[in-house]
Amino acid sequence: MRRYPQGPIVIAAGGTGGHLFPGQALAQELRRRGRRIALITDERVQRFDRLFPDADIYPVPAATPSGKGAAGLVRAAPAILAGVARSFGILGRIKPAALIGFGGYPTLPPVAAALLRGVPVCVHEQNAVLGRVNRLVAPYVAAIASTFDAPKFLRAKDAGKLVLTGNPVRDAVIAVAGRAYEAPAGEGPIHLLVFGGSQGARVMSDVVPGALARLPDALRRRLAVVQQARPEDMDRAAAIYEAAGIDAELSPFFDDMPQRIATAHLVIGRSGASTISELAVVGRPSILVPLPHSLDNDQKANAEKLASAGAAWAIEQRNFTEEALANMLTSLLADPAQLTAAARAARAQGQPDAVRALADLVERLGRGELQALAAPERKTGDAGGTGALEFAIGGA
Repeated sequence: MRRYPQGPIVIAAGGTGGHLFPGQALAQELRRRGRRIALITDERVQRFDRLFPDADIYPVPAATPSGKGAAGLVRAAPAILAGVARSFGILGRIKPAALIGFGGYPTLPPVAAALLRGVPVCVHEQNAVLGRVNRLVAPYVAAIASTFDAPKFLRAKDAGKLVLTGNPVRDAVIAVAGRAYEAPAGEGPIHLLVFGGSQGARVMSDVVPGALARLPDALRRRLAVVQQARPEDMDRAAAIYEAAGIDAELSPFFDDMPQRIATAHLVIGRSGASTISELAVVGRPSILVPLPHSLDNDQKANAEKLASAGAAWAIEQRNFTEEALANMLTSLLADPAQLTAAARAARAQGQPDAVRALADLVERLGRGELQALAAPERKTGDAGGTGALEFAIGGA
């Protein structure tokens, strides 16, 4: 394997904020260390120039198999193969020191190409459940960085590669992490933050405005709501808030979400990996509604981790009704001590040093110091990751 220790670090990430934000955090830390960054990502997703301003960005084809079984994989195969081919050429030109994949199908082509090229590769798992792509490539990569010490579906034969780093959070999150939590008091405002992850969530607009309208007048008058809503949901959510006399700010996207989290007395949202990591680092209580159809129930597992620590209240979407949420909020807001205790428990779960631990791991990988964790030996003559195309198309 020919090494280029001074070459750029390649970050393979795409799809959702849960994959992009830890990649962005790692890029920020590596840039502080003087490393060059390249991003290989799904060509359908935008805003990368804002998230990775100092990186060389290379979009490549990717696809997520639709449905279960071989048919979905066959339909996705042409885009995956095209992405592998394009990534293979990119890596040959830029000669990276190492590549790290952040999971999700957009990372499969560059990870496969890196293994074929003999580029040192590791992956990062943000969730309490090892994702399908990370599960697929685990036998071939040098290390598996993880937020949790025992992610579900990690095979015993790959467990020796696990390195507990935590989930990196962005500089903007670290910047507000020291802000103390002050529960709502007296007749002062109650700041609620509502969002459904980077893609938004219709259920939040379906349930939350009506639930808040059901609250007692004394509570409703104090509410200051910030809600992320999909464009098609904004008018009807705004109409409910206006009719109920609730002060609400709605937008499809907030550039300053870490600041909004720090300002909130209570957050209502999904339980994607970046969401729970940022809530924990900032130290804010939350009501979490896991995405019901997420692969392998990873969001449910994430929510249960925070709830079991006393940092959040988890409610499944089928039980997330206006009445149930109104009752929960009436109880919580009547007892600010509960919110303070949950904020304290959330902060105890935070991993503010995760980005440094992950950057250390990636730099070790680029220097060739992770050979003890490397993939099983291959027969003489095999190229570094010759199984990559086989698992990319036939192993899902």
